[in-house]
Amino acid sequence: MSSRASRAALALLAIAACRDNRSAGPAVGTGTATATPAAAPAANVVTFIARDHGFEGPAQIPAGATYFRLDNQGKELHQLVIARLDQGRTYDSLLAALRNPGPPPAWMHLVGGPNAIDPGATSNATQRLTEGHYAVLCFIPSADGVPHMAKGMIAPLEVTPAVEPAARDVPADVTVKLVDYAFELSVPLTSGNHVVRVENAGPQPHELVLARLAPGKTIKDIEKWVRGGEKGLPPVSAIGGVAAMMANESGQFTVELTPGDYALICFLPDGKDGKAHLVHGMVKQIKVG
Repeated sequence: MSSRASRAALALLAIAACRDNRSAGPAVGTGTATATPAAAPAANVVTFIARDHGFEGPAQIPAGATYFRLDNQGKELHQLVIARLDQGRTYDSLLAALRNPGPPPAWMHLVGGPNAIDPGATSNATQRLTEGHYAVLCFIPSADGVPHMAKGMIAPLEVTPAVEPAARDVPADVTVKLVDYAFELSVPLTSGNHVVRVENAGPQPHELVLARLAPGKTIKDIEKWVRGGEKGLPPVSAIGGVAAMMANESGQFTVELTPGDYALICFLPDGKDGKAHLVHGMVKQIKVG
C-alpha cells in the first residue's frame, strides 16, 4: 500500500501496473469479514499457500474457470496476482524482462487473482483462463520497501488445454464496475454471503481491495495514512477482493460480510501522474448492517 514501495518497484508498476504499494505489517481491525469458498463455482479449485516469501501451489492447471484460493500462512500481507504472457513469451522471458529498468513488458497482461489478505486468513477469486504461459506474483512490499516478488514470490503457471466441458459460473448477486476513478455497485453490499463480480470498465488497470475499517476510522484516515507515507499501522484490515487487472478483464470472489464499516480501494498508480488511484477518489466507504 505504500508510496515509497511504489517508487521502488516502478519498473513493475507504471501504467501496466500491478498495484501501488502496500504496507507489509499485519493490518488492524476485527477481521470478522472473511473469504469463504462456500459459493465456489463448479470450477477447477486450486489452492496456493503464501509464505514469507514464496508460493506453494500447482505449476500446471487446465484451462477454464478456476477458483483460486489463497491461504496466507505468512506473517505479512500477501496476494496472488495472475499475469498472462503473450504467445511466444515464457516465464524465463518474463524474468529477463523484469531485470531491466523501466515499465513492465507490454506482453504481460494482468488478469486478476485473489487480492491482499491478512496473515492467517484466506481470500479467493474465480478467473476464466485460456491456454498459455502465465506467472503468479505478489507485488506487496515488505517494510524495507522491497516487493515480495523480488524476494521469491513469483512462480510460473502453465495453463494446458481444457480436459472437461467449460464449467459454469455461479451467478453473482453483486457486480462492481471499476472506472476512472470510482467503484460502481449494482446493489448495496449487505451482511451475509455474497458472490461479487468485478469488471474493469476503465481504460487503466484497476483492482478491488475489500477492507474492513478499524473502529472509529473512515476513508479519510486511509487517505491521510497514504499521503503521510503509510507510517504506523494501517486503518484497515485486508479481507480480499480481485487483484490488478487490465481493461476489459473480469473476475469474481466470494465473501461473507458481518456488520461493520468497510472500504473498497484501488491502490494502483495512475498512468499520468503516478499517484495512487485512491488519491484520485477511487476509494468508497460502505456500511454493512
